[in-house]
Amino acid sequence: MKLVVHDFKSGDLRLADAPPPGVRPGGVLVRASASLISAGTDRAVLELARKSSLAKALTRPDLARRVMDKVRTEGLASTYRKVRNLITAPIPLGYSLCGRVAAMGEGVHDVRLGDRVACAGQGHANHAECVFVPKNLFVPVPDGVDDEHAAYVTLGAIAMHGVRQADQQVGANVLVAGLGLVGQIAVQICAAAGYRVVAMDTDERKTELAQASGAYAAGTPGQMAAAVARATKGQGVDAVLLTAASPDSGALFDQVAELCRDRARVVVIGDVKMDLSRRLYFGKELEILQSRSYGPGRYDADYEEKGRDYPIGYVRWTERRNMGAFLDLIADGRVDVSGLTTHRYPIGEAEAAYRVVTGEDYAIGILLTYPDQEEEAAAPPAAPKKPVSGRIGLGVIGAGRFAKGTLLPAFMETGAFDVIGVASAGGLSAEALKDQAGARFATSDPGAVLDDDGVQAVLIATRHDSHAEFVIGALERGKHVFVEKPLCQDRGELRAIEEAARASSGILAVGFNRRHSPLIADIRSHFAGGAEPLAMAYRVNAGRVALDGEDAWVHEGGGRIVGEVCHFVDTLSAICGARPLSVTAYAVNPRSQGLAATDTVSITIAFDDGSLGTIHYWANGDASQPKERIEVYSGGRSAVLDDFRRLDLHAGGKTETRRRRAQTKGFAEEARAFAEACRNGEPPIGLDSLIDTTLVTFLAAEDLADPGAT
Repeated sequence: MKLVVHDFKSGDLRLADAPPPGVRPGGVLVRASASLISAGTDRAVLELARKSSLAKALTRPDLARRVMDKVRTEGLASTYRKVRNLITAPIPLGYSLCGRVAAMGEGVHDVRLGDRVACAGQGHANHAECVFVPKNLFVPVPDGVDDEHAAYVTLGAIAMHGVRQADQQVGANVLVAGLGLVGQIAVQICAAAGYRVVAMDTDERKTELAQASGAYAAGTPGQMAAAVARATKGQGVDAVLLTAASPDSGALFDQVAELCRDRARVVVIGDVKMDLSRRLYFGKELEILQSRSYGPGRYDADYEEKGRDYPIGYVRWTERRNMGAFLDLIADGRVDVSGLTTHRYPIGEAEAAYRVVTGEDYAIGILLTYPDQEEEAAAPPAAPKKPVSGRIGLGVIGAGRFAKGTLLPAFMETGAFDVIGVASAGGLSAEALKDQAGARFATSDPGAVLDDDGVQAVLIATRHDSHAEFVIGALERGKHVFVEKPLCQDRGELRAIEEAARASSGILAVGFNRRHSPLIADIRSHFAGGAEPLAMAYRVNAGRVALDGEDAWVHEGGGRIVGEVCHFVDTLSAICGARPLSVTAYAVNPRSQGLAATDTVSITIAFDDGSLGTIHYWANGDASQPKERIEVYSGGRSAVLDDFRRLDLHAGGKTETRRRRAQTKGFAEEARAFAEACRNGEPPIGLDSLIDTTLVTFLAAEDLADPGAT
């Protein structure tokens, strides 16, 4: 399928080809008929991408700090490789379209195949021939609403929510400042609601359009004082909808404040810097409100990605209900967006459309249209491709940040693998990783990778809840399997994996990379031959992950204990070379609704050789502190490993220090070990050990849920 993407590193925009996304539970696959370019938003994205690295860093200092933290902990070379792999991936553009339902996932009940739907959301309603959209980000299109008009749904919902934030009554005087797409739509919604609308923009063509669309008066900034005085009988406006995106926001805020009555309301909808004059806003006691995009539900992953709706009795107007209400206004003839479309291009001419966006031509609504035909599903070549002679044919399932930035580069640096195919649910990420790795095909169907006879080994780097399914599927086909941790999420999955692994001709490996670090090997050597068991402490400065943030998914299916603590259990097992016998866990409850009560935990493990290990997995510390520290004591010797960069080995009153310029967490060694295992059939970590480690995390999670039960 064709879709519009841009390169964040260079700022280049192009029309790309990628496999269509796969249909997943809780959403629909939509074949687009029309999509709307949001000139203001897309222009800002492209302008940012074309800035220098320093300018980008100044725009997002939070991300720049994260990169610098990685440089300090992992070293410049490692950080550079990861960032390069991530920023060179193409990014899809667009977030508002209309199309027809081509496939439905489980849990979707209010549409049927072939129904027309209007869709919203960055990363979902892209400029693409086929998109996957979760159920709270699409609405059915009413009869009588044209597809091209329905494609305005996202901008309509943004304007709708801004008007609701103003919270005015019939007859109120409302100023709309900024007459781009959102401003023009807001003018019509306000007029339909019975407000007297005054509209302002620096472009007279836009003010004329606003007046033709229902504004009582419209003009340029210099004309506003007189226009507002006439419209409000000298009282000033009751509310302002600030829909502009102005670099000189201080002057804009001052100007609209002068036009307000005492205690009026200013609603910020556009991308403006909050640069206010205290004298003006204090003197009139003006109320300033933010309008968060489409409405309640926006930026809530539970609502947008998982489809968990808000009860209508408590939240009347969610973003989906705003979308539906906007389309109803069009269907009723109360809003007419036909006059907003200034340009129309077929998807094949998307680059020309974006030249209008970034140029000087007058433009408001720019539509992309799509051919009315069935798109053939992308599929790998019919005949399996054999890997390059002497190399292991590798299939990759999952193309997220960790796969792109860390795992696959480590595998490729071994020179042992030839990537045959890449699968990811989104399709575009698979295509990008295919290009990065030189793979033969990209697909949104994991089965295409598993079924390809040229694929001898499968690398699985998907979300935790899908690991077991893909591991079992690959093992049953006789493939070698490398799955990023955790192995699985519950005991039933673990039993099924064990059964499949013991019956399979393929080997099973889990991404427990730390045991492969040369520094861990140095610790084992330091205590080799000792008669005493080991006392081990592993402290992890884990960092906080909010229950409602973008990374909140890590709390699912056993949470961070099953998902990450397994790393540290395996490392302690590797250091002492023994099997765990018992587990006890204690947690510090942060007493916060936004944080998990099991993220700050100490877990003690007794091993069958008498060794004792304690993992302090603490999420309540300062993020600037190094993440990991291991201390090991036995027989008058000790070892201290700081963040996989410095190892101090103590014995006989002397200290030997080994330093690394960058973190040495064992990714390269792990990849080489897996390659060797594929060739000789001996897994790098025994199956019993993988099961032990996974069970320890289950037991720790169960102990926290029901202390004393384990």
